[in-house]
Amino acid sequence: MFRKNQYKMIYQMIKKYDTIVIARHIGADPDALGSSIGLRESIKKTFPNKKVYAVGCPTSKFRYMGLLDHFTEDMYEKALLIVTDTPDKKRVDGVDASRFKESIKIDHHPYIETFCTYEWIHDEASSASEMIIELINHTKLVMNKEIAETLYMGLVSDTDRFLFQTTSPKTFHLVGDLIEDTNIRISELYPNLYTRPYKEIKFQGYIASNLTVTENGLGYIKITDEILKEYQVDVATGGNLINNFNFIDEVIAWTILTEDKNNGVIRVSIRSRGPVINEVASQFGGGGHKFASGVKLIDFETGNALIQALDFTCKKYKEESQ
Repeated sequence: MFRKNQYKMIYQMIKKYDTIVIARHIGADPDALGSSIGLRESIKKTFPNKKVYAVGCPTSKFRYMGLLDHFTEDMYEKALLIVTDTPDKKRVDGVDASRFKESIKIDHHPYIETFCTYEWIHDEASSASEMIIELINHTKLVMNKEIAETLYMGLVSDTDRFLFQTTSPKTFHLVGDLIEDTNIRISELYPNLYTRPYKEIKFQGYIASNLTVTENGLGYIKITDEILKEYQVDVATGGNLINNFNFIDEVIAWTILTEDKNNGVIRVSIRSRGPVINEVASQFGGGGHKFASGVKLIDFETGNALIQALDFTCKKYKEESQ
């Protein structure tokens, strides 16, 4: 649990350092970017003389979330590291967390390992962006309209517009106060998050038309490199579309396995409306939330074993729910 004096502890650690590096997980999504970039801007507004950097591999798809900074080796000795939205050290993008003198983790995933000096883990929070809003509200860190927009986009993306079970009364209270205090216009933010090129809509149609649904309620599809080229989409597109299949009556868990030929892996995104799927993902070297997880596999043959494990999990869930 998080105690009130711990907000102060994080704030004092931020205040202590002249240089602060903020990182997040590899394969960044809007929440990873929103929490890290939003925190960067808040610290810079609060302490104009500090050097604050949000780092990691850039992605043109989420450029609207804000630009990233260049990391240099000398920062290891003199900077505080803050890692958002990342449960384990191997998934931190762009830096080696163990090389910093002090570090802070702010994360809403289930606990995997301790790798920072100080860790705030709240796995019932809707998003890392929600946690940053909460941190700002309880300290002297600055909130303004631009920061609020960045954090709102991170939060609303990770809750899929407040549809996921991690959305709590606190989430709505925080968002309500955010809108009232900063006067952000949320309808103007949604086009960046949800407008897609026509080729992705056609690709979504391909997935819907070719999804296999088992008698136990698992939906799955394997996307080969040839299919990606046919629809002219990148390897991340399948994972980005995963939440679009939330409400198929016959499906209680679903997964998209996409071939990433350049990196020699199969990217897997998994979602659920009941069965706990992160335990299955962890068996194959992945992880995540109870109802939203991911993993990278070596080939589709291993993917078949994952599909079988997920199908068995769906079967057990149905039997226990009767």
